[in-house]
This record gives sequence, C-alpha cells and structure tokens, in this order.
Amino acid sequence: MTRVAMASDDIARLADALSKTHVGDGELSYKGLGLKLDDAESVEELVREIEHYTGLRALRLEGNTVGVDAARAIAKALQSKDLLQRCYWSDMFTGRLRSEIPTALRSLGGALMSAGARLTELDLSDNAFGPDGVKGIEQLLKSPSCHNLQELRLNNCGMGIGGGKILAEALIEGHRQSSEHGAPLKLRVFVAGRNRLENEGARALARAFQLIGSLEEVHMPQNGINHAGVMALASAMRHNPELRVLNFNDNTFTKRGTLAMAQALRHLRNVQVINFGDCLVRSEGAIALAAVLREGLPILKELNLSFGEITEAAALVVAQAVMDKSDMEKVDLNGNSLGEEGCEALREAMENMDKGGMLASLSDDEGEPDDEDEEDDDDASDASDNCDEDNGEIVKENGTTREGDSPAKPQSPAEITSFLSCPSAERLLQLGEMRTSLQQQVDASDPHNAADVLLKIAALYSEEPETKTAVLETIDAVLKKLLCGSAFQSYCFLSSLLVKMGLLKGEGRVKKASLVPGQLLCLEHAIQQEYFTGHHASLLHTFMSKNGGALESCSSASERLSSTLEKCLNQH
Repeated sequence: MTRVAMASDDIARLADALSKTHVGDGELSYKGLGLKLDDAESVEELVREIEHYTGLRALRLEGNTVGVDAARAIAKALQSKDLLQRCYWSDMFTGRLRSEIPTALRSLGGALMSAGARLTELDLSDNAFGPDGVKGIEQLLKSPSCHNLQELRLNNCGMGIGGGKILAEALIEGHRQSSEHGAPLKLRVFVAGRNRLENEGARALARAFQLIGSLEEVHMPQNGINHAGVMALASAMRHNPELRVLNFNDNTFTKRGTLAMAQALRHLRNVQVINFGDCLVRSEGAIALAAVLREGLPILKELNLSFGEITEAAALVVAQAVMDKSDMEKVDLNGNSLGEEGCEALREAMENMDKGGMLASLSDDEGEPDDEDEEDDDDASDASDNCDEDNGEIVKENGTTREGDSPAKPQSPAEITSFLSCPSAERLLQLGEMRTSLQQQVDASDPHNAADVLLKIAALYSEEPETKTAVLETIDAVLKKLLCGSAFQSYCFLSSLLVKMGLLKGEGRVKKASLVPGQLLCLEHAIQQEYFTGHHASLLHTFMSKNGGALESCSSASERLSSTLEKCLNQH
C-alpha cells in the first residue's frame, strides 16, 4: 500500500470516528478511538471540529496516538479556545519516539498559554515520556494557564527522579506566581503512581506539597520510595488539612516511615481512605496506626494495610481500634502473617464487634512468620525511633527533630547516672527522695530508652517491704508519665516494651531483656492503676495471649499477670 493510500485510509477512519464522537456539555471527545494521527492532513477533520466548537471546555484525546506535526495542527486550533478547562490527554503517544513527545507537548501547552485558557484538570497519565516529557509541560505548569489547576494526573509516565524534581520546581514556581496575583494555586488531586520517583523525587515533591497546602487526594503508589522519602512526604501531608485520600501503596515504609505517617495522620481530621498496602508497615507500625485510629481519623471509611508483614496480635490491635469508627466500610489486612488460626481469630474479633462485613478477604495470608531474625538496612537500630508530639517540627532522617524540639532533659545528678549504669536495690534505696528524678530520665519521644529504664527498675523488685515500696512507687511515677499522654505515644512506648520483652518481633538489631519475675509482677501492679487504661491492658493482653511462650522463664509471674489482665479487662 502506498503512503498516500495509507494517509487516505486514516483520514477516512477519522471521518467515520468523528461522526460517532460525543459532543456536548462543552466537551469534545475522541476517547479510545485508536486513531493514528501523524501529520496535519490526518487531523484536518478533528481540527475543524475543534475550531467550530463554540464554548469548548473539555477535550478528550486519550487512547489515540499523536505525532509532532499532528500536535502542532491541533495546537493551532486550540489557540482561540480561551474557555478550555479540562484536558484529558492520557495514553496519547503510543508508538511515538520518546524524543517526539516533549515537542508535541510544548506545542499543545504553548497553545493553551496563547489562548489564555485556565485549566482546572490536566491528565497526561500513561504517556511514557520520562524526565524530558516533564520538561515539555514545565512552562505550562508555571504559567497562568495552570494557576487554577485543581487536578493533575501523571500516572505511569516514567518521570524518574529527574522528572519528579522538575515537576516539583514547576509547581513551586506556579504557586509563587499565582500567590503574587492574589490567588495561590490550590491543587486538590495529585496522581503520580508508577513513576520511579524514589526518595529524591519524593522529597522534592514534598516541598511543593507543603507549600501548596490544599491537597485532598494524593496517589503515589509504586514509586520505589523508602522510609527517608516517606518521612518527607509525611511531614508535607500534615500541612494539607483537607486531605481525604492517601494512597502510597507498594512503597517501603518500614517502621520509621510508618511512625512518621502515623504522626501526620494525627493532625488530619478529614481522611476517608488510607492505602498503605504492600508498604511493609509491619507490626510496630500497625500498632502506631491503631493508636491514631483510637484518638483521631473520625470519618475514616477504608483502611488498607495488606501485605505488610503484620502478625496476628498486631492485626487484632488494629481490629479493636476500628470498633468505634461509625463510618468505616472496609479494613484490608490480607496478605499479612497471621497464620490460619490468626485469620480465624481476626474474623471472629470483627464478627464480635458486628463488623465482620467490612473485613476484606484473607485468602492470600502469608502464614505465621518464622522465628529467624531479619535485619533491615533501613532500620538497623531503634535509636532513631521518634514518637514526638511534633508541634510543627520536621522529622529528620535520623529521627531527631527541628523546629520545636522537646526541651532537653535536665542534667542528671551523678547518683542517678550511677544507678542507671549499674542498678541495684541498695542504690535505689540510697537515692531516697531523689528517686523522683528517675521520672525525668524517660521521655515518651524515645520509647526504646524509656522501656529500657523501666525494665531496669522493675528488675529490682523483691518482696522485702522497703525495696518493694521503692520499686513500685518509682514504676508508678515513670509509667504515669509515659502513659498519660496521647494514645500514639503510649502505644509507641508499649510497643517498644513488648519488643524488649520478646512478645513482639521488632525491626533491626534489638537486644531483648533477660526477664525476671519481678518485672512481670511490677506490670501486674501497674495494670491495676488508673494510669493504665483499658486500651493499654487490651494491647498487653493481646500480645501475651498470642506470644506467651516468650515468658516461659517466668511462668508463675506470667500466669499472675495474665490472670490480673483478664480481670481488669472484664471490669472495663
């Protein structure tokens, strides 16, 4: 077939397609027609339609393939369309050379700017244009034509780190320019899944998100982001109070990333959908999120924590936390490490709360985890944990904070330092009234250290009256400080305590305590005090009932603790 005949055939197909084109409500649609538009001749009919459409507000070109010359011809027709607001241009360059796409995009973007159009929606998803493609829309995004942009969709575009940085700078510049004109950019929906943004791209976009502050939906699944990028995004999310949908599926949170996201969620009251599926949230992260469910997220509808290596006990803690969520419609804990009995226990727990219908299928459960300790490069040490109440600070990668750090702990008296370095009942008694200073040695923002101090003191328990009184009074003072703050901080502390006790598998290299009966007897005392709430008791009981074998060395004290826990829970 000759080239002329092929062109004629395409034109004939276009004419036929145009006769079926949806026209109405200000929208001109060529969606999914599979047209191969190579040059100006191939789009003559399409261009005529655009030129003659008065009041064009939306143009759908998705599902066709547009070459450079065809794009230029379409662009020329768009130069007079100043009312155009919505451009649905996804999957528009199939089969085109990657080098062609930026040129085509510049032509189309330039036409929108020349026309003085004010876009509210721009969808360029499923166009594999890479970083150079982002350069093709860079000027458009900065221009007044995008100062009213509400929805930006760039899913599956292969932007990479470089493209993410260019996009972020364009959004920041667009926000700056629009602010100078008195009407700052108020982007509501951002979609950029499957773009290989990684940590650097995520950090760059986080800066833009924090500045914009108007986001309602953020979809960034499958971008190769680990805890460092997640922490930056979490910090930015809390500056967007209208957030309704958070989708970071298939990135790698691990513990540090999940804690940062949990902190952010504590400040967001309008979230309806959380998708952290396939994000390696793990059990400690799930407990932190359960704490946030306890004290916030009042209108949450969907929670996806699937494929996160969450164990049975942690899944049950999450289930208990959704009990009072009246708007909750779906909880997805599929693909975790519950085991057959764990799956059944979770179903039963949800049924008992009359919420069995909201639990997603558990058909892909991974089974109970083995006992082999795994170490993560990202989470090699608990020393970086941070559970600050975070009054406006940005969490740095090493877990410390700036912009509102907690006040530094007062200098410890030499006697206190000496006691903590080598604890003994004799030294505890010698401290006298100075024992109250031990309370100042723990901080809920450092749960790992707090758990360590508590277990050191509890290990000194004995039935000798003076020692027993000194130990229990000190335990009460320490725990009252640690458990009377937010649910988030108290759950983080209890999580660290469970790891130290061997009741919960932690991330990284965590040295477990060599338990003695006195530590469990101190806990038995503590759970009967007012500061130890029903929620705290339920958390401890759940892990003891599922992992009680870790306490075999203290079987008698363990049985006493379990029995008292059950009595306390029945009273609540």
